[in-house]
Amino acid sequence: MRALTWLWRGLLFFVLFAFALNNQHLVELKWMFGWYWQGPMVFVVLGVFALGCATGVLSMVPSWWRHRRDARNRQLLMPEPVPGAAKSGGKAGTGDAGDAAGPPSLPSELPFPPDMPAPRKPAK
Repeated sequence: MRALTWLWRGLLFFVLFAFALNNQHLVELKWMFGWYWQGPMVFVVLGVFALGCATGVLSMVPSWWRHRRDARNRQLLMPEPVPGAAKSGGKAGTGDAGDAAGPPSLPSELPFPPDMPAPRKPAK
């Protein structure tokens, strides 16, 4: 699989390199007020591609910030685990109060909608 990945990368490099070699003629970009710029076609295409990538990334930044803020708020609202719940798991049939209580019930107000999975804290 690794060899196929490198083969694909090499093929892509050679296709782009051939594109650059085939488009070496000069292009004239005409701006306003009679200004113009002459340069190789490959630089113009590369510049337009870079501007498109930068515009796409910058247009996604507000959405990324909103998702990060929502994730941080969910992390802060997540309830802490009950300390005694983990200890009573291996004592079946001993008759202590933890077994008689039954399954844990949900609190009256949930910090997240019940139809969505609970957020997890990152492992440290």
